[in-house]
Amino acid sequence: MLSDSDQPTPSEPQRGTKNGAGNYSSNGASPGINGNDAKELNLDLTRQEKRAGVRAGDTYVRVVRPHGHLFKKVAPGVLRVTEEAIEPQTPLLQLFAKVRRVMIGEPLPNAAEITERLTKVKALAIFASDAMSSVAYATEEILLVLTLAAASGGLEYSVPISMAIALLLGTVAFSYRQTVFAYPSGGGSYVVSKENLGVMPGLVAAAALLLDYVLTVAVSIAAGTAAITSAFSELQPYTVIIALAFITIMVIGNLRGIRESGNIFAVPTYIFIVALCMLIGVGVWRLFMGLPPVEAPAPHSGGGEPVTLWLLLTAFSAGSVAASGTEAIANGVPAFKPPESKNAAQTLVVMAVVLASFFLGISYLAHQYQVSPVEGETVVSQLARAVFGTNIFYYIIQFSTMLILILAANTSFNGFPRLAWILAQDGYLPHQFSHRGDRLAFSNGIVILGLMAGGLIVLFQGDTHLLIPLYAVGVFLAFTLSQIGMVMHWRKTREKGWKQNAAINAFGALLTLIALTIAATTKFTRGAWIIIVALPLLVGLFLLIFRHYKTVREQLRSTKQKASAAPLRQIIIVPVADLNLAAQRALDFARGLEEQVYAVHVTEDPELAKEFSQELYEYDPKVKLIVLESPFRAVVEPILRYIDALHQQDPDAFVTVILPEFLTAHWWQRLLHNGTAAQLNRALKPHPNVAVVNVPYVLEH
Repeated sequence: MLSDSDQPTPSEPQRGTKNGAGNYSSNGASPGINGNDAKELNLDLTRQEKRAGVRAGDTYVRVVRPHGHLFKKVAPGVLRVTEEAIEPQTPLLQLFAKVRRVMIGEPLPNAAEITERLTKVKALAIFASDAMSSVAYATEEILLVLTLAAASGGLEYSVPISMAIALLLGTVAFSYRQTVFAYPSGGGSYVVSKENLGVMPGLVAAAALLLDYVLTVAVSIAAGTAAITSAFSELQPYTVIIALAFITIMVIGNLRGIRESGNIFAVPTYIFIVALCMLIGVGVWRLFMGLPPVEAPAPHSGGGEPVTLWLLLTAFSAGSVAASGTEAIANGVPAFKPPESKNAAQTLVVMAVVLASFFLGISYLAHQYQVSPVEGETVVSQLARAVFGTNIFYYIIQFSTMLILILAANTSFNGFPRLAWILAQDGYLPHQFSHRGDRLAFSNGIVILGLMAGGLIVLFQGDTHLLIPLYAVGVFLAFTLSQIGMVMHWRKTREKGWKQNAAINAFGALLTLIALTIAATTKFTRGAWIIIVALPLLVGLFLLIFRHYKTVREQLRSTKQKASAAPLRQIIIVPVADLNLAAQRALDFARGLEEQVYAVHVTEDPELAKEFSQELYEYDPKVKLIVLESPFRAVVEPILRYIDALHQQDPDAFVTVILPEFLTAHWWQRLLHNGTAAQLNRALKPHPNVAVVNVPYVLEH
């Protein structure tokens, strides 16, 4: 009879024996935290106990898993770690864990990844918030340029320029729709460019996208802050503080996982959609009915520059930020629920339609109501006052605009970590970017993005107009490379309808190349040069990281098919200052590794060294003592030089340094000790053919 239990049963301590499977069975009790009695091991943490049955002579075997709450046995030699096993042990760490769980939620196992996928409704809120939010400032950027020629009729070109940008947006969105089906694994411009144009174009696209994501967070947060300070002017001195607080909220929200962030941020996105529909709908209705503005916008105070082609191109470049964010869905296809590509494509189409409608609607209303940019108030704020007046509807428009502008950063908080993960997998970014946190989010990428965006907010004092000139170059560079890459993709695959698809992508590449040229030219002196300089530097960093990882792989690549017949020659040394219990435990540990052990004693007093030598001989005459007299009172350096000297005699020998170390009961007590063991540990780590083993002795008080 065989029964199973996850709880230990009381038994008398006894010595176990090794079984045929190489494990040990034992009911032995621990001799104490610092004891050195050998423990009998059962490697799968399972033991069998014979028990007497109910009837005389009956016996049965009981399977006991005393650590079943920490490790679940799933197969022979395979144990699955439970959530309880990763719980911190110290009170301070336990408190930190509780605070972290309140902020970002309970840890999720890998199996929960499929449940973190997004529906189309949530995906629109997460991936389209960046694109939709641009309607809050794209029209204003066009008008800022055209106002320079207001007296010459420059503002009359705002709607035609908006229509040209809408055409660009539609072309880019349709082109990325094809990318979604061709590359369902995600990666967007980077993957498309790398596979079809080569490594360097792929890295350029990746660098452009990463910079774009950082700028998206900075611009959207700054614009969201401007929306709220437009309604409450007394908050303007606190612009930077408010913006940094918003970034912190975004970081915490995204650390909770992609599905959780969708739950948090979906409602504000749809509130903005309803609010903009209400603003545009009522505004157009009032125009149709011939009703005057409820509150007349400030009169034009622009300049009298002539309307030139350069001016129009500059305005087009300024407003083309409306197309930013359209690549986010192509980058995050794996985040959708199955069928991933179909759901992503449908979401992309909805996003493009909503964005184009809102952008054209805002531009049309701004033209009809003769709204122009003024200091301290956004164009959307002026439109809301003109359509509704300063009432509850105005504040709903402003509040929802602020929310969508802040949530626009959420697109980057999903795109940046995912792209960084792909680059880390390919070896172009540190492997830490591939780490998933408690909630299956790419935590390191989220935190780094928040820090970089926060740095830009501080550097540019949260001024949207200073940040936007940095914005469009990277966006359209990535767009252009992606579209050219898709043309090459269709030429290589020659799937059904490939000529038509290639023509669409070629047209998209032409438009985005024109937009890129215009943006780089017109915005160069206004700050775009920073991005143009940063791009090659970032690509160089990618290549430097890749070369390091390649070098590491080559140096660590094993050429042996089997283990060496002869083990490495070892020299075991134990630095000992005093023959206390910690030192004795380290010496006992060392003798378990090698028969011959060398104790190294550094002293500045030769007479005390003689007394120590006699004490060590009485403790264990087999341990050989090396005394290093140090008249200049140094401890760490003499030991390092002694190890170097040993290696000069036998370069192939492996020196194992056993460090006795006592652990204090309280953290503050560590400050009362010199920490020589820790210093030696740090100093010996870079040394080749040196292994450092710390043998702890735990103090009780």
